[in-house]
Amino acid sequence: QVQLVESGGGLVQPGGSLRLSCAASGFTFSRYAMSWYRQAPGQERELVVHITSGAGSTNYADSVKGRFTISRDNAKNTVYLQMNSLKPEDTALYYCNALVGRYDCWGQGTQVTVSS
Repeated sequence: QVQLVESGGGLVQPGGSLRLSCAASGFTFSRYAMSWYRQAPGQERELVVHITSGAGSTNYADSVKGRFTISRDNAKNTVYLQMNSLKPEDTALYYCNALVGRYDCWGQGTQVTVSS
């Protein structure tokens, strides 16, 4: 059974940093690309960043380029999202995602709130 468990969200002031983690289980993590999405209240879920299985390629949303960094540790079955220079518009529920075969798998999300 595929499980994705996000952690690391919280309340941070503008300009601050957070590091999100997503622990994966139930599939061969190293073989699959991973993504982070986010959804703000009243808005559609949007792709934040995608990383290939071997971490050789990443694709960031324009809104986070230069501020967010995705990484993965295949030995720990974990993908990370380092978020720097946070802005109020980054406030959202952040989700980890993996497309495992025909299954589109999601975690429960972790809330990030950027506010002074």
